[in-house]
Amino acid sequence: MPITAIKHRILAENAPQIWNWFQDRGGIAVWKSVDMSNAGRSWTTPIRDAEGNPTPRQDWRMEETPSLIITDPAEVVVDVPKEIKRFRVAIKVGAQGMLLKCSDASSRRIRKECEKAGDESWYEFDYAMQEAVIFVPGESKPLPEFVKSLIGSRTRSSSI
Repeated sequence: MPITAIKHRILAENAPQIWNWFQDRGGIAVWKSVDMSNAGRSWTTPIRDAEGNPTPRQDWRMEETPSLIITDPAEVVVDVPKEIKRFRVAIKVGAQGMLLKCSDASSRRIRKECEKAGDESWYEFDYAMQEAVIFVPGESKPLPEFVKSLIGSRTRSSSI
């Protein structure tokens, strides 16, 4: 498996789990998709399972072996998204009556807001509030530095 100087990027919400895999499972494996309908997808798993065996592929859509093995947490960069806009969206029932989806007007507004935010923007849904949330890349930190800042903020908040 190739070892690379290219940093692997993860979202802040996944950082605690990834950190645990470095501490307890020897690092992470990155698996690319073989499913042509979702060719850009990848999966991140621990290198070893709980018994110490190499983690097998978890899904038929994963390649046979990982394309990347990372044993140094400093090779992982945590992206902390920056929320730039939030707005209510209208939801409608899909064609078969089984799915909920955005209305056509809401979909157009989401696309328009992402275009205004720039090429690197994306959106997520806040289902509890029925809102679309537009994000752009915010701060990026190496995983060890990010985890240290998390631990420091928990220590400060618990001593208040």
